[in-house]
Amino acid sequence: METKYFNDAIIGNKNMTVSFSKKGELLRLFNQSPDYKQFFELFHTGVKINDSALIYLHNDINNTFKQFYIEETNVLTTEIVNTYFNLKITQIDFVLTKENLLVCRYHFLNNNSIDLNLNFLVYSKLFTNINNDACGFVKNDALLQYTHDYTVCTFAKEKISSYQINNSAETIMSGVSEGKDYIGMSPDSSIEYDLGILKPGEEKIFNLCINVNDNSEKNLLNDLDQEIERFRKIDLKKELDDTKKYWRKYLSSHSKIDFKNNNSLKRIYDRSILLMPLLLNEKTGGISAGVESDEYKTRCGRYSYCWPRDAVFITDAMEKIGMEKESEKFYKIFCKMTQSKNGGWEQRFYTDGRLAPCWGYQIDETASVIFGVYQHFKNTKNIKFLKDCLKMCENAMKFLEKYVEDVLTGNSKMKKSYDLWEEYEGVTLYSMSAIFAGYNAMLNIYKEIKSEYSNNRLKIESIEKQRKIIEKGQREIKEYVLKTFYDDNKKCFVRNLDDRKLDISILGAVVPFNIFSHKEKKFLNTIERINMTLRTYTGGYIRYEGDTYNGGYNPWVIANLWMANYYIEAGEKKKAKECFEFVVKSASPYGLLGEQVNNETMQPSWIIGLVWSHAMYINVVSKLDKLGLI
Repeated sequence: METKYFNDAIIGNKNMTVSFSKKGELLRLFNQSPDYKQFFELFHTGVKINDSALIYLHNDINNTFKQFYIEETNVLTTEIVNTYFNLKITQIDFVLTKENLLVCRYHFLNNNSIDLNLNFLVYSKLFTNINNDACGFVKNDALLQYTHDYTVCTFAKEKISSYQINNSAETIMSGVSEGKDYIGMSPDSSIEYDLGILKPGEEKIFNLCINVNDNSEKNLLNDLDQEIERFRKIDLKKELDDTKKYWRKYLSSHSKIDFKNNNSLKRIYDRSILLMPLLLNEKTGGISAGVESDEYKTRCGRYSYCWPRDAVFITDAMEKIGMEKESEKFYKIFCKMTQSKNGGWEQRFYTDGRLAPCWGYQIDETASVIFGVYQHFKNTKNIKFLKDCLKMCENAMKFLEKYVEDVLTGNSKMKKSYDLWEEYEGVTLYSMSAIFAGYNAMLNIYKEIKSEYSNNRLKIESIEKQRKIIEKGQREIKEYVLKTFYDDNKKCFVRNLDDRKLDISILGAVVPFNIFSHKEKKFLNTIERINMTLRTYTGGYIRYEGDTYNGGYNPWVIANLWMANYYIEAGEKKKAKECFEFVVKSASPYGLLGEQVNNETMQPSWIIGLVWSHAMYINVVSKLDKLGLI
């Protein structure tokens, strides 16, 4: 079985997220949020034509492919032409906006001069634990694949003509459907539909539906029958039209920039807006960094968690496109429910607030939350929000102050923090800059909120006392950074105390954390070194000297957008546009941005549809627009 890696297209609603390959193969389906469950290990569809061998729609050598989003929507179209039989299949995939139901709508068009007898086959293998704890059965003309936690229902309005349940994958993949249930526990099953004769020039539409149910909420034998029958009564043609209208209305209400017919820029901007709601947990405000990219962790592990730091920059972008309410949930619900008793935040979480697998902690996660709270206020001017988050931020400050004290005193027993890239454990320039920005945000929060406590003398005195402590801490941090992280021999800032390498994350000290001005001589030297050392011949920027991640020497999308941000701050418009245009060129044909860019092909590399990349794109576009550069 082939292991799947990258998503080419992503669709969904605010609860169900689905990804596809560029050939239309369903790769991943998540219910509730992208970090909840990945249901399918493999999901293949195919046709038998005139009793021929099975032709899989997404990998037959005689098939050609064309794929695109229906304009301004989260509806995906894949055009498949089987050149041997002259059969055109138009596959339209969408998720209903008000129901967690995936519809794969197939239009079969016979361009042959003879009749074509069609049978449609679905092979489904659930993603299970190591014991293959799953089984399937056919009931009410639906394939029900059951595990301890959930049941996946695959069905159509048509009757199932044949099936094979709980058999070996090899047998099922051969296209044989024996109409049998095999006793045993297996994630493999298949169902078949007889679509009848398709005459020359005739078109036939077949709708395949997939729904997922939490077993704790459904009675398998009774409730699911009723649920499936309810779904079968839905007018799917109308739902497709309604889904298109919904996303176009959503996009128009959130798009804030006139691109003046610059379609390449607009395509990525629109896709960024349409991607955002697919990665949100509506209940908690938690934000997934991306749709799962490799279930087996043979290459890049999991990305479908919420890193507080990533989410802070994502919420800033959300506020720029009118998603203030969703952004506020992240701080008022998610951050409050995940904050540790010591005031800090762990490395990453599930979007429902549960702690996700971690291998350390990152101090910038905590500093970024305080920074983000004030950013949200600047964008919304909601003083009540500041009051609601004040205690949370004050507790976080205590955590930061303890860390800073340990750093400044050289406490050998201090808890070490991982760097931004989760590779180096120790004190870094990026982290110290983030803390500086957290301190500054707290000072601004106190400044804005002070008047709200004008009748509370004790609170005012407490605020003034804390402000003096924070201001002193800020000065000490800046002095420490200047003394520790500037290398006189290299004539530049370095990332940490050990390997002292040049790192693109050093830019954070200017934008957005503002520990230094862009005019600082030492920083100007650093920018010169970055351009000499970290810029590739394609114009993209790698993370740091000697980066070997994913083969090394691949530019990172956020690295280029950070450089664009820096040059905007410095007033160097031409250089800012150059960095930005590199990112535009690196987008997928669908307008999705990766984490990295393949330096040879200029195509997205590693995870595709990384929300942090899209958030930074929105951020830079907004700044360029204000400068009249769009």
